[in-house]
Amino acid sequence: MIAIRRLDTAQPDFDARLAELLAFEAAQDPQVDATVAAILADVRARGDAAVLEYTRRFDRMDVQALGALEVPRAALGQALAGLPPAQRGALAEAEMRVRAYHEKQVARSWRYTEPDGTELGQQVTPIDRVGIYVPGGKAAYPSSVIMNAVPAKVAGVREIVMTVPAPGGEKNQLVLAAAAICGVDRVFTIGGAQAVAALAYGTATIPQVDKIVGPGNAYVVAAKRRVFGVVGIDMVAGPSEILVVCDGATDADWIAMDLFSQAEHDELAQAILLTPDAAFVDAVAASIARQLAGMARRDIIRASLAGRGALIKVRDLDEACALANRIAPEHLELSVAEPQALLPRIRHAGAIFLGRYASEAVGDYCAGPNHVLPTSRTARFSSPLGVYDFQKRSSVIGVSRAGAQTLGKIAAELARGEGLPAHAKSAEYRMKKT
Repeated sequence: MIAIRRLDTAQPDFDARLAELLAFEAAQDPQVDATVAAILADVRARGDAAVLEYTRRFDRMDVQALGALEVPRAALGQALAGLPPAQRGALAEAEMRVRAYHEKQVARSWRYTEPDGTELGQQVTPIDRVGIYVPGGKAAYPSSVIMNAVPAKVAGVREIVMTVPAPGGEKNQLVLAAAAICGVDRVFTIGGAQAVAALAYGTATIPQVDKIVGPGNAYVVAAKRRVFGVVGIDMVAGPSEILVVCDGATDADWIAMDLFSQAEHDELAQAILLTPDAAFVDAVAASIARQLAGMARRDIIRASLAGRGALIKVRDLDEACALANRIAPEHLELSVAEPQALLPRIRHAGAIFLGRYASEAVGDYCAGPNHVLPTSRTARFSSPLGVYDFQKRSSVIGVSRAGAQTLGKIAAELARGEGLPAHAKSAEYRMKKT
């Protein structure tokens, strides 16, 4: 039997119990942070030597030069060619679909000219070099390669440097094949905080990047948080989340498995069902109990559902939408008869899946939209990873002689109001030459 919370919005203490369910201690573990700070400082000071030392210690790879940890481009191509045809085809199809979706996100430069000849606008340019961190060790994530590399390529990033741990020297061929199919430029088999440090500060072998993206463990997340400002980062992500809103008419086994799909990631992952149908709550609970034994990652699923999962009875679908906005989940499934009717009511969610056939799993791999999504209620103010994360915007200001007379007067007045006379004179000098 599995212990999973059952809540009802009609309960007098529901708000308090929901708050307890959603509470997640996102503060950095002091021990993890201290360890990461030391690694970052060491890599910054000693470069290649420090990265090699940590790779030997944590990944059990006895190499004498950091260059030996770079995977040759030929090896990436060989990994792709060596895949079974079905697997290679799936990778290619996923990459194509993700690329097609992200090509619609590309921002363009624009300008306009005012009557006096002053020209204003915005110039959009790609980031020069991006670092992609891909998790390794217990599992392999070729989908992470696709979701991080493709939007960078579409944006026009000149160079993509990927790091992926290879404990014991074992390289995952599917991950390397994904790097090949996505056009990743350089791949290094290093991981952990030392990889983030190498990308952020640069070493003799690994070039410094401008932005680091990609998921990782607590040490990787702590390192990304610490190097932000030296380089850009995508986000500080928490555990995976799924919220399913269901009217009770979807197969209970489908919904139970959708909850499992996120629970199997991590003991801290969160899976929640909202439904107005009390009998459906019972049906999903029974399905969870029946299907759990057959799951390879059942211990992780059990811990996740017991610790942070819930089956919640709501009054109606209107209340479900209101709760969904309050929860602001990473993934939201609207498993109802008319999902389009509910969509305008949803304000806060990383990705929204419409209808009974839209499983969260297809979004993870091949639907097209990015699976790097805001977690821990940050969907209230942030968005999925996209092409826009790899583009920069520069303001363009071209002031004509006539425009300087008007703008100079306004600028000088405001500058003196702020007590900045040099600003005022700088604008006024252009006014004298009429």
